[in-house]
Amino acid sequence: MIKGQAILKAEPKPIEIDFFKTALLVVDMQNAFVRRGGYLDLLGFDISVTEKIITPCRKIVNAARKKGVKIIYLQMACSADLLDIGNPNSPVSHKSRGLAFIEKHPEMKDRIYIHGTWGANIIEELKQQPGDIIIRKQKYDGFVGTDLHTVLKSNNIKYLIFIGTATNICVETTLRHAFSLNYFPILVSDAVSQLGPAITQEATIHNVRSTFGWVTTSQELLSMMKNIDDN
Repeated sequence: MIKGQAILKAEPKPIEIDFFKTALLVVDMQNAFVRRGGYLDLLGFDISVTEKIITPCRKIVNAARKKGVKIIYLQMACSADLLDIGNPNSPVSHKSRGLAFIEKHPEMKDRIYIHGTWGANIIEELKQQPGDIIIRKQKYDGFVGTDLHTVLKSNNIKYLIFIGTATNICVETTLRHAFSLNYFPILVSDAVSQLGPAITQEATIHNVRSTFGWVTTSQELLSMMKNIDDN
């Protein structure tokens, strides 16, 4: 096996990847979506589902960083005036939970994902390090309105490993777009969490496994990275 290359056990079948051409996408692991007191918690969503993925995400990030894998954080972060989310006539203005929350609780803007506030910050356990990249976004799709595609191309990236939240929203939306752009998307099933009932998690995993990419586990990924020849 050529150095940097390894075969990852995955579904529907193993995939050979080159870690020198791989990026780890950490999707929206921010206080607003993960922490008690964040706006999803205040809306009544069960964030214990996302709390459970913090440990596998941390292990994957640390292992990937040691192997020289490019770490890219997708960060939902809008401007203080909220104008970059969408105008009042846009569909997002009718569907955005964040905008609805702010309308009811304007005094709690720091609980959502306004750039520079507690809510928008990456959680402490996954805090970015020098050399990591943060891509700010205002849409569920990490490619829309961002330079993500340019960053990946300039770093000669071919394989994308997805971890974070929410599986059925920002993760899947970005992963599908990545597939259409000819990247090889790999979803780590126990390092992503859904927003809503468990069936949405199962549906995304099925969609990726059957059509849009590959599905693996943190154990398989960590085992492969531990044994990969990067010398």
